[in-house]
Amino acid sequence: MLAEFKIAQLRHFVWVVEYKGFHAAAEQACRTQPAISLSIKDLENKLGTAIFEKRNAKTTIIELTPFGREFLPKARELIAHHDRVSLDMSLLREHKTGHLRIASVPSIACQILPDVLSKFVKNVPDLHISFYDDNSAAVIQMVENQQVDLGIASLWQQDEHTNKTFTPIWEDRIGVVCRFDHPLANANELHWKELRQQRLISNGTSRLLEESEAAPLLEDSQFYISSMMSLIAMLEAGIGITTLPWYAFPKDNTNLRFIPLSEPNVVRQIGIVQLGDKSLSPAAQALADFIIEHSKQQT
Repeated sequence: MLAEFKIAQLRHFVWVVEYKGFHAAAEQACRTQPAISLSIKDLENKLGTAIFEKRNAKTTIIELTPFGREFLPKARELIAHHDRVSLDMSLLREHKTGHLRIASVPSIACQILPDVLSKFVKNVPDLHISFYDDNSAAVIQMVENQQVDLGIASLWQQDEHTNKTFTPIWEDRIGVVCRFDHPLANANELHWKELRQQRLISNGTSRLLEESEAAPLLEDSQFYISSMMSLIAMLEAGIGITTLPWYAFPKDNTNLRFIPLSEPNVVRQIGIVQLGDKSLSPAAQALADFIIEHSKQQT
């Protein structure tokens, strides 16, 4: 017979792990420590095995069993799914018209979507929107896991994503970004070989160079920085130079310069990603249509 889990017990389990103890988990749950211990014991009975190692009376260290380590991500997944469903039902109960979840790469999230969404919500004032920004791989994963209704990202190696549809919207040219007083700052365009004598910083978008003749730059890079905020700080400090798509370049930053890369001319396509075998909700379809129409008006 399959175990029937209680969400409260799953939360207690996750909190004991995250807060590193039964006492802290009890405070988070506004319960007593014995109540949390009983909750965990009942959960272990349902699972048929222990999820925490036996504790030494002289220590408060909490350690998961091998089974517990395997169960932890599953418990988090169940809680997240429960909370998404609960939120959707709450919005319906409050007479909202629906809940739209979208995810986008940061460049489009910052440069394009504020204007798009401000115009879109004028026609749907009761629509609740959850918005997430992350790199393309994470956005595509959220689409894959159905955590969002649609994503806005670059779809590299589309033959590996046959279960998704991609509608290209924007083209984003790759360029070199450096500080305003860098020797390359006044160039009109650059050949990739001119960068080989510079201190290079790679980032999450650098993989766009992988299939081009500029691929050696990835091996030349001395630094890798995943956070855009940290990357900009390093560039402003003159630590080195990097390559970025035009939409990812902070247009209001007067300390940095963007110089187009002429050889190779690398362009990424950004568009709407959705599951190929799933229909969009009416709200998501309306937003997708609105984005497409908005992009046509801007060209």
